[in-house]
Amino acid sequence: MGPYTITYFGVRGMLRRCGAMRIMMADQGQKWKEIVVDFADWMKGDLKATCVFGQLPKLEDGGFALYQSNAILRHLGRNHDAYGKDGKEAALIDMMCDGVEDLRLKYVKMIYQEYDTGKDAYIKDLPNHLDKFEAVMAKNKTGFLVGDKPSFADYSLFEVLLNHLVLCSSCMDTFPSLKNFVEKMSARPKIKAFLDSDAYKKLPINGNGKQ
Repeated sequence: MGPYTITYFGVRGMLRRCGAMRIMMADQGQKWKEIVVDFADWMKGDLKATCVFGQLPKLEDGGFALYQSNAILRHLGRNHDAYGKDGKEAALIDMMCDGVEDLRLKYVKMIYQEYDTGKDAYIKDLPNHLDKFEAVMAKNKTGFLVGDKPSFADYSLFEVLLNHLVLCSSCMDTFPSLKNFVEKMSARPKIKAFLDSDAYKKLPINGNGKQ
């Protein structure tokens, strides 16, 4: 496996989950190369025409190229023992990843289409979505969604929650398991080093500047 190369735009990548990929690779002790694409160059269409579905990100794992963000997360999960200990755990991890995806898409719609008119309503409704993850986390009692170590679904959830804390710093005050999860993940040495790095801090969360 590896070395990895990510091709994406100069943002953290909430829309296309690049933030979760980077956090996961950092925590797993992996080094990767970034190819940053300028939006103006992307609009010319040459690079887009080489992408299977006309979208980024692209992950290169040695000579193997992969598109579609959740497929990339699953590939990294398989590569780094972050996909459960058996088929049942893998199925539960897939389920939780899909649940995170639902929340991510709601966030992205608000950020890119309804920020000025829908932000307050989104924040008000947010507990009705976070409570599902709180219940799963509280029931598992390990500090993770499934099993006793982080899966690719945990990295995805962690990134989504970090961005929601920027949107509303108090959004997890009534969800102790989620709050503990974010604190626990943030304190993992390799994740902490990555989140403290200029490479992470310099990137905006979203491409439109809203957060």
